Amino acid sequence: MRVATYIGLGSNLDNPPQQLRRAIQELALFPESRLKACSSLYRSPPMGPAEQPDYINAVVELETGLAAESLLDALQDIERQHRRVRAGHWGPRTLDLDILLYGVGRIGTPRLQIPHPGIGQRSFVLYPLAEIAPGLSIPGLASLESLLQQCASDGLERLDDSVSATV
Repeated sequence: MRVATYIGLGSNLDNPPQQLRRAIQELALFPESRLKACSSLYRSPPMGPAEQPDYINAVVELETGLAAESLLDALQDIERQHRRVRAGHWGPRTLDLDILLYGVGRIGTPRLQIPHPGIGQRSFVLYPLAEIAPGLSIPGLASLESLLQQCASDGLERLDDSVSATV
């Protein structure tokens, strides 16, 4: 059985738009999975230290038969292939892939928290997510629509929708 999952993508090093486009192509090749939708690219100021480049973000919907932790392992493999270095919390990175939602469930393990912590306050997640799944409800929080009403765009800039053409 396949589960609808939503994955957040972010990059602020080594040609971020290209990093995201490549990662989306790699997600489309996951076993037991199908890429269903992809948001536009968005530019956002960094959450962490201000002396780093802006981020480029997107959200994709992936229908998958992979278990949540297997999906996490596969995402971390892609991050490693993109030379992701975990040097500091909220620091610059070539690629960040986060499972935002996995079906309608909630998961709380030492490795994985779903819904992703902070999802309700992050404009760079909520706005792209609303672009591809406007009627979504976030388990344990609220409807996406009500979360958007409480979340300012905070310098978020939609760049283009050319990525959605790859789905």
